[in-house]
Amino acid sequence: MKRGIWILAALLAWAVSPVSADLRAENWNAFAPLKGELTISGGTAHIPVMKTLSTEIMKASPAIRISIAGGGSGLGIKQVGEGIVAIGNSGRSPKPREIEKYGLVLHRWAVDGVAVAVHPDNPVHALTTAQLKAIYAGTLTSWKTLGGPDRAINLYTRDASSGTRSVFWKKALGKGEIHAKANFVKSNGAMKSALAGDPYGIGYLSVGHLDASVTGLAIDGVAPTLANVKSGTYAIARGLYSNTKGEARGLARAFIDALYSPRGQEIIAAKGFIPVKG
Repeated sequence: MKRGIWILAALLAWAVSPVSADLRAENWNAFAPLKGELTISGGTAHIPVMKTLSTEIMKASPAIRISIAGGGSGLGIKQVGEGIVAIGNSGRSPKPREIEKYGLVLHRWAVDGVAVAVHPDNPVHALTTAQLKAIYAGTLTSWKTLGGPDRAINLYTRDASSGTRSVFWKKALGKGEIHAKANFVKSNGAMKSALAGDPYGIGYLSVGHLDASVTGLAIDGVAPTLANVKSGTYAIARGLYSNTKGEARGLARAFIDALYSPRGQEIIAAKGFIPVKG
């Protein structure tokens, strides 16, 4: 991809968060001789890591500008493959046909669990796989059946291009039905906001996005914790990837190397993911 040729009109720019107090510019010496713009899009689970890392890099090297957009795993793969962005994030491994079509190189830097979640006021804290499948198929429709309030269950899901949806559908639902009346949301952040505002809702999101505003449910007696994801006990999990068209070069290469650096691994862990080396 030639520098300077960026198609940014379709990208939603994300505001960067304040620089962490322990930022040391010497961590990012590799960026000192570099300048220009790096564009990233795709999976929304990746965004907290992307934002923090980008903030630190741009603070250390003001000649660099990094633009980050969501849109889902499918969009990230498509846009990097078509040369629209330099890095396309995905919450699933690109399919063999996508790798072949676009000449993708995959960079896996974290493992992430996908948690089934509800509003914190919901008294239901655990489900069986059979119950979860029935809920999403639309055959189990009331919280009362599960020991909760006598209210209808409001379903939330992601669109078909979402890597989070892909792993949830395969590993939590066993490729079972997702009812057509489920409410669609566009990102992990949007899912968290929807569930935080709906006492009768149920959805799924990255374990890294869990906080006090939503409650992750135990599935078959196993809670969606980092320890359980790391041990493999909690099986609804996937890799997080940053994909490039061919071998990464220039700013894209330096950024991906930063993900695998000690500081990059610290950021990944701090955002609720399990860092991996390649």
